Amino acid sequence: MSDTSVFMNSIIAGAVAIGAAVFLYTQSTSSTGSAEDGPGPNLEITVSGEASGRIVIDLDQDHAPKHVAQIVRLAQQGAFDNVVFHRVIDGFMAQTGDVQFGKAGGDLSLAGTGGSELPNIPAEFSDVPFLRGTVGMARANDPDSANSQFFIMFAPGDFLNGKYTVIGHVIEGMEVVDRIKRGDPDLNGAIADGKPDVMTRVVVRD
Repeated sequence: MSDTSVFMNSIIAGAVAIGAAVFLYTQSTSSTGSAEDGPGPNLEITVSGEASGRIVIDLDQDHAPKHVAQIVRLAQQGAFDNVVFHRVIDGFMAQTGDVQFGKAGGDLSLAGTGGSELPNIPAEFSDVPFLRGTVGMARANDPDSANSQFFIMFAPGDFLNGKYTVIGHVIEGMEVVDRIKRGDPDLNGAIADGKPDVMTRVVVRD
């Protein structure tokens, strides 16, 4: 085979590789939630720990008005301040929002089992899919048992679609989400050393 043939084959191979990379990149970003700021209020979360930084969530009051209203009310009360990410599963999601049992510096043995003093919220399931960066409400087996806990998706989770209420999506700080301290898979995502990352301050912005 001549040097010219080798050169041409190298060019073709390189073009194919670039095309494949572009395709894979397009496919991966298509599974990420919109980063656009919608009409709803924003939830601004300051995180300390391994994931030091700021996360901004655009709340979807069109699809989940009752859930968004409760999250906004709790944030305005300061209820989420110093609440830990008590359950973090690599490749799945980071869960927080237990204002009853999830406060940093306290006994976290019951973190994930509590809620708030406000009543539980009726389900507001929608056709909004669970993509990377989607924020959903945690609940027990009862579809109408969501209260204060929520989770942020590391990756798409089609199996959650239509079964959990979507309340928004991350529009800033997804790199901070990616750094949130992971839990132990054998402990259902609980933080083994008892030192989870913390939402030090949570505020609502228009």
